[in-house]
Amino acid sequence: MSSGPKPEILAAFEAAKGFMPVDEGLALYEAATEAAVRGLPLLEVGTYCGRSTLLLADAAREGGTVAVTVDHHRGSEEQQPGWEYHDADVVDPEVGRMDTLPTFRRTLFHAGLEDHVIAVVGRSPQVAALWGMPLGLVFIDGGHTDEHATADYEGWAPHVAPDGLLVIHDVFADPADGGQAPYRIYRRALESGGFSEVSRAGSLHVLRRTGTGV
Repeated sequence: MSSGPKPEILAAFEAAKGFMPVDEGLALYEAATEAAVRGLPLLEVGTYCGRSTLLLADAAREGGTVAVTVDHHRGSEEQQPGWEYHDADVVDPEVGRMDTLPTFRRTLFHAGLEDHVIAVVGRSPQVAALWGMPLGLVFIDGGHTDEHATADYEGWAPHVAPDGLLVIHDVFADPADGGQAPYRIYRRALESGGFSEVSRAGSLHVLRRTGTGV
C-alpha cells in the first residue's frame, strides 16, 4: 500500500477545481502508484481542470512513467450553461464556450508536474482509435451519458495490460445517487470475464485485468 501523495500534492488536489472527494482521490492515487511500478503509462479520460490528474502525475513521477490525460476541454453535458455543474469561470469569453484547458495547465504548473503529463486535447473515441500501446492503468471519468461512457469503455478497456487496472468513477448502483452510465460499464466490465474488482472507495471502483474479455 502506498503512503499517499506528498502533502503539497494533496493540498494542490484539494485546491484544484473539480468534483472528486479526498477519499476517492487517495484510492485513485493508491491504484496509480501500484500500476506505475510496471513502467507503463497511466491514462485518464476526462481531465476537466486537472484535479485528479495531479494524483496520477505524482504517482507516475514516483514510478518513472508518465500520465496521459484525454479531454476535449469543452465540458461534459452536466457542465454546460444552465446545468448543475456549470462554472462560468471556465467559459472562454471570446468564443462563448467552455474551455478548461488554461485552468488545467495552470493547475499542473503550480504543482510542478508539467513534465510528467501528456495532455491530449481531443475526443476520447478518436484518440483511442489511434492508441497503440498497453496501459498500466485506465481511469474513466468522462461524459456520463450512455453514449460517452460506453465509447470510453470500448475505446480504452482493450488497452489495459494484463494485470493492469481499470478505474471507473461515479459508479452508483442506486439511480437516486447519480447517473447510471458509469454503473452500466462497471457491470459490463465485471460480466465480460476480463476484469475482477480489487477495491472501491465511495463511487470509485478499481478493477484488475484478469482475462481477455471486454
